[in-house]
Amino acid sequence: MALSFSFFSPALPIHRSIICQATTTLSTAAAAAPSISSPSAAAALSCALNCSHFQSCSGCTQEYDLHRPVVIDDAIAFFNKLGVKDFSFDSCRLWGWRCRAKLAVRGSSNNPLIGLYEEGTHNIVDIPDCKAHHPNINAAVELLKQGIIELNVEPYDEDQGTGDLRYVQMAVTTHDTSLPIPERYKNGKVQVSLVWNSRSENSANTGKLNALANFLWGNGGPKRKVHLIHSVWANFQTSSNNIIFGNRWRHLLGERDFWEHIGGIDVSLAPSSFGQANTRAFDSLLRKLQKYVPQGASVVDLYAGAGVIGLSLAFSRKCRSVKCVEVNKESRQSFEKTVERLPTNVESNISWHHADASIEPTSWLLGSDVVVVDPPRKGLDPSLVKELRHVSAMERRASKRPEKVKDEKRPWVLRAREAAIQIESTTVREESQSLPQTLIYISCGWESFKEDCSSLLASKEWDLHKAHGFNFFPGTQSIEILAVFKRGRGESTKKKNSGKKQKRPH
Repeated sequence: MALSFSFFSPALPIHRSIICQATTTLSTAAAAAPSISSPSAAAALSCALNCSHFQSCSGCTQEYDLHRPVVIDDAIAFFNKLGVKDFSFDSCRLWGWRCRAKLAVRGSSNNPLIGLYEEGTHNIVDIPDCKAHHPNINAAVELLKQGIIELNVEPYDEDQGTGDLRYVQMAVTTHDTSLPIPERYKNGKVQVSLVWNSRSENSANTGKLNALANFLWGNGGPKRKVHLIHSVWANFQTSSNNIIFGNRWRHLLGERDFWEHIGGIDVSLAPSSFGQANTRAFDSLLRKLQKYVPQGASVVDLYAGAGVIGLSLAFSRKCRSVKCVEVNKESRQSFEKTVERLPTNVESNISWHHADASIEPTSWLLGSDVVVVDPPRKGLDPSLVKELRHVSAMERRASKRPEKVKDEKRPWVLRAREAAIQIESTTVREESQSLPQTLIYISCGWESFKEDCSSLLASKEWDLHKAHGFNFFPGTQSIEILAVFKRGRGESTKKKNSGKKQKRPH
């Protein structure tokens, strides 16, 4: 049940109502008020984590005021300084929001520990009652523990490199069209990916893997009163480093395809591809992002993953073309399946490229009206920042040299295009040589975003048009940022304006 309360600031003769479990928008003035009276204590308690694992688990770092991460004050001040007075912050579900979790499996076969590392150590904190997890993740973890104990499965021993089960990834799909929309979230089913300590399914301990998969499916599959398990997958990993997944995946039981409805389209996500942990908040972000893309625009989606953002724009904004560029080849299959489910009235030229966006980024930017970037926490690659900072010079270079000549001298660009998936529109359109007029930056790393944002604005090539925050990770110091930049007073703009006659005032 949503909880509501009002904040009062003596600096402002108004009340701001904040609904803990619904979308929240904080105005800059109210959110930046220097002091908040006694209702803040009630607010902190009403929006408290109340998790028994908080003191030892490294997953959450903020126990109170989940609706308002500490970093939000810095964000408000930063954007206010840059002239964005209407920065908004949206907060959806505060508990049970995490629909995707990677957990370590340690301990012993009669006392398995499944959870996260204690801060600064390799000691596992067992988190059976995690308040951030979707409740069905906790239920699936409990079922997995029962299977480990009953089948004598040995958790991984890091020091010895022995044991069977190293990690588990739990992912919840809430896309069940047989249920009414209000019931889909709470009845989400869990895709379980077991990271097995062997090279392949032909290893000596594979019998236990199959037995454990059958246990999960038999006790949580469709024949049970509560259908909890969506599917069971295996990943094979023997490396001694900290990389969770190996390169070899096998589908064991249940449905092969994992679907979610995000941004207005059905999205396929393989266990090996990146997926947002907070699917509801991500959907809210996409709905807002779509408003900043002109109808019929040509879009390039860098750091695209399975192409969720680009494909949602192809559908919602009737884009002329959408190019998705992603370095992880595992995302290709998910992209292909998502494209197959796009509505038949989507008339875009759509492509997915297995390529590194940091290598010759000009080749991806050319021909696009809008560039969308969703980089990892470290932010944009320096080479991409450099090109965006000098987009006017890039424009001049593009006008002087034919694109074919440029590509012939860059074989890695040709290889990336040859490795692409291409879906042609039935409408014939002339290929554009334009460069982006809009940059949409989605960030999960606040510090790296501030650095990239300052660098882009310092170039005078871009102006910051809008900024929004989203509470993707309640209980942590992280927020997701959606920032919209427009082409600024770059050199080409100055040159263009200098040729115009100035009207004299009457």
